[in-house]
Amino acid sequence: MSASDIIRTEMKQTILLLAALCCTGALQAQQAGRIYRTEVIPYDTRHDAEARNRAGVEAYREFKPRMLVSEGEVLIAGQSLEIPYAWTDGNVYLHIENAGRPYRLTLNGEEVALCADPVTPAEYALTPYIREGENSLLLELDNTGRSAIDPEATPREPFAGSYLYMQNKRSIRDFTISLEPDPEGRDFGVLRLDIVAQNSYNYDEPVTVGYDIYSPQGKLLEFNMTEVTIPGRSTDTVRFDPYIYGTFANKWEGGAKSVPLYKVMLFTRRDGVYKEYMPMKIGFGKTELRDGKRAAALRGLAQAMADAWQGPAPSTVRAMPQQIPFGSVPGGPLALGLSEEDVSPVCLPLAETASLLVSGGSAEALDSLLTLLLAQLEQTENAQVLLCSARLSCRDAVLQRDPAGLNKALDAIVPELKRRQAARRAGSEEAFP
Repeated sequence: MSASDIIRTEMKQTILLLAALCCTGALQAQQAGRIYRTEVIPYDTRHDAEARNRAGVEAYREFKPRMLVSEGEVLIAGQSLEIPYAWTDGNVYLHIENAGRPYRLTLNGEEVALCADPVTPAEYALTPYIREGENSLLLELDNTGRSAIDPEATPREPFAGSYLYMQNKRSIRDFTISLEPDPEGRDFGVLRLDIVAQNSYNYDEPVTVGYDIYSPQGKLLEFNMTEVTIPGRSTDTVRFDPYIYGTFANKWEGGAKSVPLYKVMLFTRRDGVYKEYMPMKIGFGKTELRDGKRAAALRGLAQAMADAWQGPAPSTVRAMPQQIPFGSVPGGPLALGLSEEDVSPVCLPLAETASLLVSGGSAEALDSLLTLLLAQLEQTENAQVLLCSARLSCRDAVLQRDPAGLNKALDAIVPELKRRQAARRAGSEEAFP
């Protein structure tokens, strides 16, 4: 073998190795398995989105697996789906509800995910496993008899509400939305909308996302869209926070029979053509528990959860009182308050403490603490107090209780303390001779 043949062989091996690495990287970059995002179905047209007409969505399939094997602990449900070529050029997702049992999900013989919580709806990214033509989705259900998370859940048809759908590679990945009162207290609301746009191509692509919002009375209040260029196989978040006027006339009050809801439509656009619509309804305001019925219902739910708990009982957490009356804390002549750890009295032992340093940034709090200590010392037998302070508030507190002798001592020392305080502020070395 000549040197040129050796070089060509090594180059061929290197090219094959690079090709294999590129394929592996592409598979790893794709989403696979269980994902977590807001549950919503994209529609092809605005009319179908407003009518919630899923039958008009080309990239939508119902998922109704039938029982294939039922023997002892083995339960296998499955469905064969015909996937068109257009789906292989997008992002394919599976939404599963009402599985009833923990399960293992496989697609075309490859494991997609394990789910131990069959009560919570789950979303799965199937793009790396899907193929054009017939696809086999199987669920191996755990029938070992383990207790469900919610044993008293409302009976539903197995897998009711489950479906398969496809999104364009330039689409809305997720979003968060709320309509809140203005934080500065003005008479209007603020729409907080974050749209996560995704680009599943291997190269940079522009993605245009937008929204519109209509009042409960059907009036268009706001319309906006933004184009962002997103690197390949990544996402970007577009944030909108417009003022929405007239919201307090449609405030969502707790317990109201009729709820005024705003209609919001999210969408993407490409070359002037709208590609997908996501409809939703939101209310204005913040929910609070104001009536006794709801509070009682929550207490009843908390008690039911406590009664059902079979594990070790948690330690008692005592609440701190909002106010402690003077003289109500036992344990010593100088009671400072209560411990936040066990709500026990915290006292200053005079027999063991030669001095006490009180420091802090709030002058009012310092005055309150010093006044409290002076008031308690006054009630202590054989206690004599000599206060040296330029703080007039503390001085006034003592003068209300002092005999004439201590009053004279304070009158004599306060001017000297004021002189030293002034000298210190001026930077003089005579402040403390």
